[in-house]
Amino acid sequence: MAISQISVLQPTQPTMTQSVAQTIPSDKKESFGTMLKDAISTVNDSQVASDTMTNKLVNGENVELHDVMISAQKANITLNTALSIRNKVIDAYQEIMRMTV
Repeated sequence: MAISQISVLQPTQPTMTQSVAQTIPSDKKESFGTMLKDAISTVNDSQVASDTMTNKLVNGENVELHDVMISAQKANITLNTALSIRNKVIDAYQEIMRMTV
């Protein structure tokens, strides 16, 4: 009975760093600051749109009430989401600052 040599095994799944690097093209990567600026801009835009529609309704322009309410709720949801994220970031920062080194 002959014993054959075992060849080197090849991994069946790519490593995590390879799969993450392949999913995000290098020209599409954003910095955290850019992402944060875009998110705050989105919240601000929704607030401005809601305010504009509310003013149009108050001034008697041709704006449907349900459109104004939908815009106000969208603005409310985006603001509450931003506040929740801010609170989580502050909690995480405080937790890190409490850690002993």
